[in-house]
Amino acid sequence: MGACTCLPARSGLASVRRVKPEAITTMTLVYKITPAELWRAAQAQDRFEGAPLDLADGYIHLSTLAQVRETAEKHFAGQRDLMLVAIETAALGDALKWEVSRGGALFPHCYGAIPLSAVRSIAAIPVDADGALVLDGLAP
Repeated sequence: MGACTCLPARSGLASVRRVKPEAITTMTLVYKITPAELWRAAQAQDRFEGAPLDLADGYIHLSTLAQVRETAEKHFAGQRDLMLVAIETAALGDALKWEVSRGGALFPHCYGAIPLSAVRSIAAIPVDADGALVLDGLAP
């Protein structure tokens, strides 16, 4: 995959925390928030192997669209130079597992590297004047 491209400007990052099990079968995209430096390394390797936390836990932490905002606020507050990567679930195959995590919600976890061929879009996450992440409009 070449240079980063932005997603269409549409609002859609809900603050819903739970994913119902029946919704998983229709979910086509999951998301990864990652520092741009790690993303550039992934582009050079044609795969994303994960952030240090992912490597320590043995899987790549992902979020649904409804979980992105809370994930960003909990794990990435105050950081800059972040990317939001949209990943096609079907392309991950059996490596994608749905597991109970924060607050009892099901979260997507990828057990293995994510091939860049599975990436559907990427966008830089801007910050506002106060340094808060601006997520509105980054995902379809």
